[in-house]
Amino acid sequence: MKIDQSQLQTVIDHALREAPNECCGMLSVKDGTVDRVFVLENATPSPFRFEIDPKVLRDTYTEIDDAGADMVIYHSHTRSDPIPSQTDVNFGRNWPGVEWLIVGTKGEVTYRSWLISAGGDVDEVPVEVTGGS
Repeated sequence: MKIDQSQLQTVIDHALREAPNECCGMLSVKDGTVDRVFVLENATPSPFRFEIDPKVLRDTYTEIDDAGADMVIYHSHTRSDPIPSQTDVNFGRNWPGVEWLIVGTKGEVTYRSWLISAGGDVDEVPVEVTGGS
């Protein structure tokens, strides 16, 4: 996935703003490149998990799909590295083929992206940041 530095900064700012709770949102990706960031609200604010309101999830996914784009879900980890937790893996199994961008805000801000299979396999996918310096 390619993401512009300003778009990534929007995601990072969201994560820092919501800390110590996890943030969540979605990215619209066309031809492997992020074209839009959807900053969403964590319906159950917590440092350990996130939840997107089902109506918001459906409406946002529909908007992304209707635009001919793919969906990437992003969220933050405020107390651990940006590696899928067991909670993430359990949730991600329901969305095989969807990429998960995780921003870690513990210490220095870091980010990594993952694919989680229906069987629970976790594979890292590259994130290419474009623009900026």
